[in-house]
Amino acid sequence: MTERSTRESSDENSPESPDPTAIETIVITIEDLVTALEATLGTGREAVLRITPPFSGRMRARIHLAGADNYDNPTPIHLDPTTLVEPCPGYPTAAETAAELESPDDSYTDRHEETHTERLSAWREAVRANVVDTAEMETPTGAVAVDVRWLGES
Repeated sequence: MTERSTRESSDENSPESPDPTAIETIVITIEDLVTALEATLGTGREAVLRITPPFSGRMRARIHLAGADNYDNPTPIHLDPTTLVEPCPGYPTAAETAAELESPDDSYTDRHEETHTERLSAWREAVRANVVDTAEMETPTGAVAVDVRWLGES
């Protein structure tokens, strides 16, 4: 595991800093995580959970589609959503669901849609059941371990 944040205590009124190593705890909604994973694994878009400066001991990470972003210093921290679920379950595709149906005639029918919806629901539950309590966050000076707190149903 990487170094923990060098801050001595987490204070609700901690000063804001341009240094991301000031972060001790990241707060994320379960829905943002699930949505970011679905976008990343299901569509190939690069969805991340972004922490925007200035930084303090406790920070929110919110869903963001990464791309050709141009940031001033300090730059936001982007967390890969796959690193926040251990193990990260494989995302069920519509093609995989079609291949698993008993009859090829059932592909892309109401039965296919219902089966795929059930598989997606089970996948979402597996994600919720496997969220991490700590994560590594990449900073300009290296990786730092932080606590993760979840909002919403898990």
